[in-house]
Parts: sequence; structure tokens; C-alpha cells
Amino acid sequence: MKLLTEKHQNLYDSFYESTHKNEHIDSKTEILVGLSAALAMNCSPCTSYYLKVAKKSNITKGEIKEVLAKVMAVAAGQKRLQLQEVIESNGINIDLFK
Repeated sequence: MKLLTEKHQNLYDSFYESTHKNEHIDSKTEILVGLSAALAMNCSPCTSYYLKVAKKSNITKGEIKEVLAKVMAVAAGQKRLQLQEVIESNGINIDLFK
């Protein structure tokens, strides 16, 4: 099933392809940023794509592990801030919990 018109799909494809042709970051960085974004967005097909591209580009296991650690750290921080925001916006006193 096509969810976009042909025009919109072509525009999207053109935009997406343009993100692989960078002026300011090298190819390796582009792949690692793409992998980070794919992990952060929970996109399994994108994660698979970037892992395959990473393998072809000789990106190391260590580099992939460091990307994963960074994504995990950002996600953990976001969850901490999310809870803090809910507590504060709802006037919940966490010190009253056992």
C-alpha cells in the first residue's frame, strides 16, 4: 500500500538521499549518526540498514558499542527528566513515598 503520493514519495526520496551527501561531516560520521538516530527512533529497518553499511565501511565493533552506550545514556537521562517533570507539574512529593 502506498501511503504517499508519487510526488511526495519522490520528494522524500530526494531529501533522504541528500542526507548522505554531506559538506561538513565525513562518511563514517554520517553512518554513526544515522545509526544513533535509528536506535533512538526505534526503527529496526533503519538500524539494520546502518549496521550493514557500517560493516561495509569498516566501522568497528567498538565504535558501534560506543554509539549504543551514548544512545542509552541520552535515553536514560530523558526518562529521568520525564519523571521529574511529571512529579513537579503534578505537585507530587516523592519524599512522602516509603
